[in-house]
Amino acid sequence: MKIAIDAMGGDNAPKEIVLGAVKAIETFPDVQITLVGDETKIKEYIKENSRISIIHTDEVISGTDEPVRAVRRKKNASMVLSAQEVVEGRADACISAGNTGALMAAGLFIIGRIEGIERPALSPTLPTIGGEGFVLLDVGANVDAKPEHLVQYALMGSIYSQKVRGIEKPRVGLLNIGTEEKKGNELTKHTYELLQKLDINFIGNVEARDLLNGVADVVVTDGFTGNMVLKTVEGTAMSIMKMLKMSLMSNLKTKLAAAVLKPNLYQLKSKMDYSEYGGAGLFGLKAPVIKAHGSSDANALFNAIRQTRDMIKHQVAETIKEAVEKSNPNESIGNQKEEKHE
Repeated sequence: MKIAIDAMGGDNAPKEIVLGAVKAIETFPDVQITLVGDETKIKEYIKENSRISIIHTDEVISGTDEPVRAVRRKKNASMVLSAQEVVEGRADACISAGNTGALMAAGLFIIGRIEGIERPALSPTLPTIGGEGFVLLDVGANVDAKPEHLVQYALMGSIYSQKVRGIEKPRVGLLNIGTEEKKGNELTKHTYELLQKLDINFIGNVEARDLLNGVADVVVTDGFTGNMVLKTVEGTAMSIMKMLKMSLMSNLKTKLAAAVLKPNLYQLKSKMDYSEYGGAGLFGLKAPVIKAHGSSDANALFNAIRQTRDMIKHQVAETIKEAVEKSNPNESIGNQKEEKHE
């Protein structure tokens, strides 16, 4: 399987991106990688390898670029060329740690949506106390959402969790302000009704306070709310680790305790770091597109490659396409609208 990687995207590019790619090549004998970016800079961190190739370009989409305009104007940008590799059949998937909005635009305009999917969803796997993690979608691909969009998110998240994460019957929850069926606004109430009719393991409404306890394997919400949850989880994890460090470094006694607890603290930090689970998948596109964290180090990029490899191996995009055609949730929505109109 072949994966195209934007070697110039992210805070630590190209060094950490390249080192992560090298680690993946050494770990997965069935993976070939194309690194897209400044060849001179890339070669500083890489040895000759028949399974790693380089496409040179010195054009980059920065984090401050306006996403859609950048994708349309910077035709030779490393991110754009990575997506182009997928469209032209030289890669099965692409990865970037760069501008999130630009990657979503590249995914939509270059790779394209699966027929029947109205809105792709950006979907990271977030940590839980038990270490299993849960898929949250959407976290910002679409700020506004309709009930039928959330239904498709639920379907895609369920398929991903089953195929890639190995969960036989993923528990799908709808993020809401209470667990009662009638709770929430018009979006969540209507979505709840539709999810009950979908052929997935829908467990009902879930509250934000229960997410890290592993209340569900897949949690569905609109992009605005999902992004707020994502940033809150990330910020809370960082704050807890910072407070622990300050407390343990406060005096000689606590410093000695910290030395003893060091392995456990590293384990805790790893469990709270959602980059350990891979990147955020842009579900609903014709091929896997993975958004790695902007501050990705080599290990985070390696995990994103591992995740992408699993998506290719288990044909997630193809399965989503087949499931959408089979379930056709929009048909039932349309019928409901007609009945209401009558």
